Amino acid sequence: MPLPPDPLDSLLNRWKTPDGPIPNLEPEVWSRVRELERTRSQGFWQEIDAWLSRPPFAALFVACCALLGLFLAEVRINRVQRDRNTQLARSYLQLIDPLLKSEAPPKLP
Repeated sequence: MPLPPDPLDSLLNRWKTPDGPIPNLEPEVWSRVRELERTRSQGFWQEIDAWLSRPPFAALFVACCALLGLFLAEVRINRVQRDRNTQLARSYLQLIDPLLKSEAPPKLP
């Protein structure tokens, strides 16, 4: 069974390559490039938005924020534990030697 003729065939048969270069094409291209650059460089926050709109960079940003949060939490917990250990050492020394002044902190290594 023969296929019906494609409507694009007649259009493609009529198509011809242009004889010469298209006049004023270069200024048109450069004006479009300048317009694109002008619209692209809108500001810092739009640049950030452009980077974060890409899924790999957005995932990397979220992972870095999570790691930074974990690091800061670990630093805070270390400081709290160090202060608690110092307080426990002072309490222990006062328990052992009640004559020890409470104002003078013991020298711990």
